[in-house]
Amino acid sequence: MKRVGIWIRVSTEDQKRGDSPEHHLEQAKTYAKLQQWEVVEIYDMTGVSGKTVKNHPQTIRMLQDIRSGHIKGLIFSKIARFARNTIELLEFSEFFQKHNADLISLKESIDTSTPAGRLFFRIIASMAEWEREEIVDRINTSVETRAKLGKVMGGIPFGYQRKGKDDIELHPKESLVRKKMYELYVKHKRYGTVARILNDEGYRTKRGKKFSDMAIKRLLKDPITKGVRRTRFTKVGKNGQPVLRDSKEWFFHEAPAIVSEELWEEVNSIIRNFEATKIQPMNRKVNIFTGFLFCKCGGKMYVPTSNPKYTCKKCKRKIPTDDIEEIFKSQLKQFLLSEEQVKEYYDSSHVHIKEKEKELDLVKQNMLSLKEKIKKLIDLHAEGKIETQRFDEYYNEPNEQLKQLERHGPKLEGDIKIMKQHAKSSEYIMEEARTLYGNWDKFSRTHKRQVVEIITQKIVVSDDTIDISLYSITPPKKEASFLELTANGQHGLYTMLGTGIFYSDFFRFPYFLCFIQQKFSSFFNFSFVPFV
Repeated sequence: MKRVGIWIRVSTEDQKRGDSPEHHLEQAKTYAKLQQWEVVEIYDMTGVSGKTVKNHPQTIRMLQDIRSGHIKGLIFSKIARFARNTIELLEFSEFFQKHNADLISLKESIDTSTPAGRLFFRIIASMAEWEREEIVDRINTSVETRAKLGKVMGGIPFGYQRKGKDDIELHPKESLVRKKMYELYVKHKRYGTVARILNDEGYRTKRGKKFSDMAIKRLLKDPITKGVRRTRFTKVGKNGQPVLRDSKEWFFHEAPAIVSEELWEEVNSIIRNFEATKIQPMNRKVNIFTGFLFCKCGGKMYVPTSNPKYTCKKCKRKIPTDDIEEIFKSQLKQFLLSEEQVKEYYDSSHVHIKEKEKELDLVKQNMLSLKEKIKKLIDLHAEGKIETQRFDEYYNEPNEQLKQLERHGPKLEGDIKIMKQHAKSSEYIMEEARTLYGNWDKFSRTHKRQVVEIITQKIVVSDDTIDISLYSITPPKKEASFLELTANGQHGLYTMLGTGIFYSDFFRFPYFLCFIQQKFSSFFNFSFVPFV
């Protein structure tokens, strides 16, 4: 009795039309019974594309069975259900001939044990491939047309949701998280850090997975967040993964913006710079001014392990670490706010409080959703609908996310409370500004570094000047006012610049001049020349 196998491959579309794998199996079994053949193997390829099948595990198993003589024939419903790639079909045919095995197609009544059967097999295989290529061509034409019209195709980007059939709108929860990505990246300048913070706070992707650094990079670079949606900008590469098309083939359409164009450009300018220089930002800030201190020649200044001085990487200009810290500390004394700035801070703080409150509402909603999901899982497990060994697989992910949200929620509530307290007292704000100078020597190195990161834009050192550019404590930025200290000595001229900082009251502090002269008396003789 001839031993044969049955090949079952039914596409998803065929199944939707009621053409089930079971139906194909029964047809093949009936035919084998009529031929008095013994069915010893079944190769189930349900739902697998016919574009290429030779590397599929079921195909490999089938070929091994043919090679070993375990089966001497393979029954399938029709050639298009066996495979659609002509080259693969011909290779299969030659392989079967070499091992004295037959290919049997029920619909086409083909038996490759005869010359006529082999010829007809080649013809039908070519027609099947032609049919597939026609379908692909029609699909590609349709995709290009929809892309030109701006129709939504494929998945919906994080931060958005479908609006009707062919449009998108902002997702009320995800859009807040995606905006937060940009704000975090401006502060930390590291994909991994942004991903870690979001994951620790309980946020997840659309599929409920943790954010990865590559996911953050992709989301930050996508221009849809500034209101520019791209279509038909990717294609399938040789390895089956999506790759970018030539930019000339892209189509652009308007979309609801999540962040301002200025913020998007700021973030992507940082990204482009890192990609061009291949230099990633530091993860650990060893020295207080590393990353903010630059030489006049444009080189970054760092502290070598063998020398307690900041040294330019390009021209090797040096400045003692203690000197630059004392000069920076003296600048903090001028970091005071005018009454106008206090009012601006008070007004702008309400905006930040509302953003934090929105984020807190999002956290609470996510917590309720996760609690409901966990309750359903527990109920299903109690009813025996989820096996005990698989319960942890479903339970651990939402439970971990819930714990993270439960930690993040109180932190947000605390932040909101503090922000409200600060907003109510302009005197408190003024006192905090003065405290920076008074408590500087008591701060730890980490605390000093945090102060530098918050208020410092850039420090530039040359032979006769040190330019210190500071941000204002208040979010809005003003035009810089400045003064210049002229001197003769080792470093000569020191220039202190402040963005958004008013120096109109500077000369009311004569003890500040004494401090500078006493501290650097061995280096400088000061005279002051104010500039308007």
